[in-house]
Parts: sequence; structure tokens; C-alpha cells
Amino acid sequence: MRISVPTETAPREQRVALAPDSVARLVKQLKLEVVVQRGAGLRAGFRDETYERSGATICPDAASVFRGSPIVAKVQPPSASEIALLDPGATLLSLLRPGHSADTVKALADRNVTSLALELVPRITRAQSMDVLSSQSTVAGYKAVLIGAAELGKFLPMLTTAAGNISPAKVFVIGAGVAGLQAIATGRRLGGVVSAFDVRPAAREQVLSLGATFVANELVSSTAEAAGGYARTQTQEEQVNTLAAIGKHIPDQDLVVTTAQIPGRTAPTLITEEMVASMRAGSVIVDLAAETGGNCALTKPGETIRVHDVTIIAPINLAATVAFHASQMFGRNIFELLKHLVRDGALVLEPTDEITGAMMMTHEGKALR
Repeated sequence: MRISVPTETAPREQRVALAPDSVARLVKQLKLEVVVQRGAGLRAGFRDETYERSGATICPDAASVFRGSPIVAKVQPPSASEIALLDPGATLLSLLRPGHSADTVKALADRNVTSLALELVPRITRAQSMDVLSSQSTVAGYKAVLIGAAELGKFLPMLTTAAGNISPAKVFVIGAGVAGLQAIATGRRLGGVVSAFDVRPAAREQVLSLGATFVANELVSSTAEAAGGYARTQTQEEQVNTLAAIGKHIPDQDLVVTTAQIPGRTAPTLITEEMVASMRAGSVIVDLAAETGGNCALTKPGETIRVHDVTIIAPINLAATVAFHASQMFGRNIFELLKHLVRDGALVLEPTDEITGAMMMTHEGKALR
């Protein structure tokens, strides 16, 4: 059975769906034939000859990669031209932006392509190794602190120099999911004084385990967590209390990283313009929720702006800027998913399966979501 990996064509995308290490595992363990488009991994740091040594075949263009392939693995949703290249009956493994890509889903259904949205891997124990959102959020949380530190006009660590002592910068992380926890860990490694906020009891324990200070313990609620481990939408009273707690803490912070998102909804606004105005001149906000609207009221997705003497960075697709390791992690998630889907050399797609069914967007010519 063949799986194909085309070059990503979406703007700013540097990743590739399968890195050479995952190709080798697919060839050796699952006995799959892997076909990679020429140059597909180059932006992530993987040359064609590395793929060939791992057991892949290199094809010259997208048409030859898609043609005759029962499985296609991508990072970003396919374009209209890419959908036209997919064989009817093929299976697509890709990010698909459920709820935001109705035209893409319809086109895939019309093409009779079975599509599995990698964002919809269920948050259950046996699917953890397939969770693309978690792996890529780890990358984004790490990089967010680096770009924030690069913009900040201060050292993060405390330094003792011939010119005297330098106090450490204060880093505040809002939202302690996968991205937030990695931001906390990175801020701590770089020597910042790190604090964090979340409303979920499990998040509080994880924040403290990383050596950060937890803000507003009184707002932690045993009912704050929805299905899948995400924070649920807050009531109006809870929102007022949350904003009050953040507004009290934020004026003394140098670098703020926001990560709060709710699946399928616009990101909650947790930093108002008044809060931005209360911050120190030269402070920095990195809004990782920019792609779903942003946690800061002033966020402009994809832009870096300066308002009230505060720099607000709103990166899009931040994981793609760490393309080598992000691609390796993405590819390992794909490999683990294929271990679940491929049985005795055949692809098994069961809509009733708790993993496959949860991810399935189109099947047998129908749009399921």
C-alpha cells in the first residue's frame, strides 16, 4: 500500500507531513510504500537523498505524487487544485480546520475522498501519541517565549555583572494547556520569574510542578474543564472575575504569553485595551490565540503592532517556524495513526471506531460534519 507526501503550498508553511525518521518506520514496520514529492522536506531541513535512504521514492511533481495513491498525508488542508489530483476513493490525512472549511469538505465529499481531520484526534489515552494539536502546541509554546524575549528590551535571567545586578524579567502565561505549559517551562529555563493563570485544577498542579507561581487560586473550579480536557466557556460572572484577576496581575509583567482557546469557538478576550495601557512601557504580549481571534482585544492576526508603548505579537502558524522538529513530531503522530488504521497491509476505516469515527469528515461521498 502506498502513502504519498506532497509539498505544502499554503503560505508560511515550512513543515512536511512525514520526516525521514517516520518514513523509515512506515516502510519497515508497516511495509508501506512511501512516495515524497521532490523538495517536499527541504524547507524543514530534509533533503531528498535523506528520504531515499529512509526508503522513500521521490516523484518529480504533485500530479505524480497524488496519482494512484490510496493514502495522502498533508499538513495543511488541500487546495482546490490538490483535491482535483486526489484519486476518488483515496484517504486524506490532514489538518482540515473543522467548522471553518465547508467548501473544502464539500469538495472532498464530491471527489469521494475519505478525509480524517487531524485536529479531531480524540483526547483519550490510547490516542495521545496521534495528537497533532498537542505536538504542534508544544512547538508553539516554546517559540512564543523566544520571539517575546527577542522583542523585549530586557534580559530574562538575573545577571550579576561589573555594572551591577540585573533583575530577572517577569513572564506571565495565560492558559496552561500544552502550549502554555511549554511556554512556562521555556520561560523558566531562560531564567525568567514565571507566573501563570488557568481555571482548571489539573492545570494548577502542572503549573506549580514546573516551578511557576499560580495566579488567582480562588478562581480554580472543578467544573471548569469540558470534554477533552479543554476549559469550558465561562459564565458572565466568571468572565468578570477572570478579567479582574488578570487586570490586577498584568501591570507588573514584562512578557505575557496568551494561549487560551476553546475548540470550535472564537478565542476569549482576556486582555482588554485598558490592561494593555496599564502595562510597563516596553512590555511584550505574544498572542498564540491569534488564529482564532486572539486573547488580546488589540490583536491583529499575523501582525506585530505597538499600542500604549506595548508590543503585541500575533503570530500565525508559529509551529511552522520550527519546521525540523515540528515536522518530526507531526510525522510521528501520523505514523501512530497509521499503526491504528493499517491492519495486515490494508487500510481499515471504521466509522464506528472511537478514533477513526471521531476524525472522519467525509466518507463514501458524504460530508459527515
